[in-house]
Amino acid sequence: MKSNSVILSILVSLASASPLQPRQSLNFDVIDAAPEPVIHSVAIEDKPTIVSYDLPAATQAAIANPLPVEAVAKRGLKARTNDACAALEKGSGPVPEPDTAEAFLAYEYFSTTANSAPVPSGYYQTFANAKGSNSAYGYSGYSTLSTYDTAECASRCNSIDSCLAFNIYFERDPSFVPGAGCEDPESNTVIKCVYWGGYISAENANNQGQWREQFHVVIAGSNGYMRENVPTIPGFNGVSLGNAAINAPLNCLGQDTYMGSKIFTSSYFDVGLCAAACTAQNEYNTAHPPSEGLPKICKFFVTFLSQRNGSPEGQYCAMYTQSWDSSYATNDGQWRGNDHYTNDYVFAYTDSTYKGITCPYSNSTTTRRTIL
Repeated sequence: MKSNSVILSILVSLASASPLQPRQSLNFDVIDAAPEPVIHSVAIEDKPTIVSYDLPAATQAAIANPLPVEAVAKRGLKARTNDACAALEKGSGPVPEPDTAEAFLAYEYFSTTANSAPVPSGYYQTFANAKGSNSAYGYSGYSTLSTYDTAECASRCNSIDSCLAFNIYFERDPSFVPGAGCEDPESNTVIKCVYWGGYISAENANNQGQWREQFHVVIAGSNGYMRENVPTIPGFNGVSLGNAAINAPLNCLGQDTYMGSKIFTSSYFDVGLCAAACTAQNEYNTAHPPSEGLPKICKFFVTFLSQRNGSPEGQYCAMYTQSWDSSYATNDGQWRGNDHYTNDYVFAYTDSTYKGITCPYSNSTTTRRTIL
């Protein structure tokens, strides 16, 4: 059972060494104990807005050990107006005939528009022409558009610090607030551009609308796009690993380079949170050295969105004392009973001052060699 009172961040203790360290698999103790991430679906009661996050507070929570911060409460739907039959904002999309939810879902124009929409520069497409919008992590607000314009939606996303993805779709909304005397009003079609600070996919495009009195809100032509650039962090060099995390062996000195993991659930996906945790861990380890030898220092970290059956669990952060290249990115998720955990939107970062380690002499060479 996840706690809703504190944000847990546990540095995983070392276990006995083995050729491949199984502790690099997801730490379910950490995941199970973490507070529920805030997962949002855009309802028609929500107004167009941009969500502001307190990034300094999220960063402070990321570097604390443990993190004594209250969990972010789940968003509730805004109270529905009781102003029955009041006019609602008119959308700019076409209204199919007959004016029914079934005709809306079958309307060829919506599917043709979605399937032919260009992929904006700097993005890649994760799903197309779905009949649901996303219920995801890192909700950052939405705008309405005058046309189904993926380039315009991307441009607006680019101007929002927390936006890593966007979902664009047609939504069948009522023209008037459904209520006594107008239980099933005429519809209008709203084109929505929704901004996300997390991973969006066909699996979490599961918000298929709702009923308002006798009016059926439905969604069509829903497309999802993710940013493809590697976020820049001062002092680190980053690479994208797609949807596979690092699974590192012991290094050439027989050392376990894996230090431990944290999970963040109170903000949007931000690689800077893991960088801050890595740096803070180094400060802590240096101030509290072991009785023998040198403290472990984080020189490399991997961060990604952990998802269970397509639903976000939070931002995972794994730290290492040594850099590992993409050939070790073989951890593409795992099963826990009937639940499938995936590692989505994976990035790896190496401290820019890291010089590698020097391996001992081998039988086939007379010189030492430096590796990552």
